[in-house]
Amino acid sequence: MGPADWWRRGAIYQIYPRSFADSDGDGIGDLRGVLMRLDHLNDGTPASLGVEAIWLSPFYPSPMADFGYDVADHCAVAPEYGTLADFDALVAEAHARGIRVVVDFVPNHTSDRHPWFARSRSSRDDPKRDWYVWRDGRDGGPPNGWRSTFTAVGGAWTYDEATEQWYLHSFLPGQPDLNWENPEVEAAMHDVLRFWCERGVDGFRVDVVHKLAKDPELRDERPGEPVPYEDWRPAIHERLRRLRRVVDEYPGRILVGEVFLFDLERIVAYVNSGDELHLAHNFAFLRLSWDAAAFREGIDRFEALSSDVAWPAWFLANHDHPRVASRFAADGQGEARARAVLLMLYALRGTPFVYQGEELALPDAEIPPERVVDVDGRDPVRAPIPWRPPSAAGPGAGFTTGEPWLPVVADAERLAVARQAVDPDSALTLARRLAWLRRGEPVLQAGDQRTLDAGPDLLAWLRTGERAAPGFLAVVNFAAAPRRLAAPAGLPARGRLELSTRPGRPGGDPIVLDGLELEASEGLLIRL
Repeated sequence: MGPADWWRRGAIYQIYPRSFADSDGDGIGDLRGVLMRLDHLNDGTPASLGVEAIWLSPFYPSPMADFGYDVADHCAVAPEYGTLADFDALVAEAHARGIRVVVDFVPNHTSDRHPWFARSRSSRDDPKRDWYVWRDGRDGGPPNGWRSTFTAVGGAWTYDEATEQWYLHSFLPGQPDLNWENPEVEAAMHDVLRFWCERGVDGFRVDVVHKLAKDPELRDERPGEPVPYEDWRPAIHERLRRLRRVVDEYPGRILVGEVFLFDLERIVAYVNSGDELHLAHNFAFLRLSWDAAAFREGIDRFEALSSDVAWPAWFLANHDHPRVASRFAADGQGEARARAVLLMLYALRGTPFVYQGEELALPDAEIPPERVVDVDGRDPVRAPIPWRPPSAAGPGAGFTTGEPWLPVVADAERLAVARQAVDPDSALTLARRLAWLRRGEPVLQAGDQRTLDAGPDLLAWLRTGERAAPGFLAVVNFAAAPRRLAAPAGLPARGRLELSTRPGRPGGDPIVLDGLELEASEGLLIRL
């Protein structure tokens, strides 16, 4: 693994800037706030999370109808988040700490306030008319029956009375889809990539990458089909190859795709050739139920479908989906399972993606009806980070000195960063230990992997180095009750407990593997 493969080594930490840290007291997180908290992410010591990179969700000028994913200017910073000078300072300070910076790239759509769309809707004859998807209606209605991704929106077409045509929006009406059939659009978006590469970014998370091509015949979706028809999909891969060639002009840059599909074979197709995405977020993995057999099948199937150049990207939470501690909260095990997931992400072969607050085992926040702002119900997962206990810092919990734009989690007093940082049994301490263990162990970064039969409700996998020399055994108990490890043949009889996700269980002691008991929702990492 060389310097160009930095994205394989450690965690990429997702920052939702609006909710990470507020530097000026207006209740909204900003870029200066991120800069102020870089030492939490990596200060070069085990007192930090040791992240390899940060991924910044959109900070571009926007009406905020979709909180930044409705971009009004791809090459600027929204005033509430700061300035381009603030961005440059953040990149410089991050790089000084060995932290790379990945930014969100939103190529499928813009805001309806974008100058491009203002021109496009001004006249059917405007040169930018074809930069978006405009069509005549059908039988007095929209061109077809396509639906918005947001259930509350309904149809994916809006009628424009001024020009008497419909425009396509895969999300909100304020997010018109760009027309990637037009080479001028593609060239303009390539220039966006170059703009940010010139400012020093190290990669891009490509939003809804699977939508970069639309069925040219506008055929209606078939019930049960995750993607309508197949004949136009090759266009997406060709467009991705051209995007890849742009970022390859800048050595060491990467493309990470939000491939929001649930068919693992289709997801892997985006990384198998080695000339498209470097990493594709695995939404099939995200949607797994809390079941050891399901997780084992998901891990093994990715490996079975992958080429030699494909590399996994593991995550179980982000800004759009419930937090682990809430989604897997059955039997009162949410926090314990959030800790076990940290072990999975860091110990599996692949790149861990950690959403801000998962290192604290945060649950979803409770949002009163009068505080709801998101059209798709995602406010609970976007609540601000509690840096300090509210008893010491007020309702902003160290996130802001003002009124936070969303309330912090109810249990912020106990879960705040300042509390967990001094607690040897906290989720934050566990996350730090896992991160720095991985940084110091090449076998956890690049070693081989094999899942094992270990007994009911147990997910177990082996990480090995060169010549299959034993490295680590990882085991997670998915049951809400204790389970005993049935050590597979071929393993050493004993190992050394490196760490447990269970508070109070010390590491460092020699242990007998066969019959080893794991508590409910406990994860173990054992050095062999």
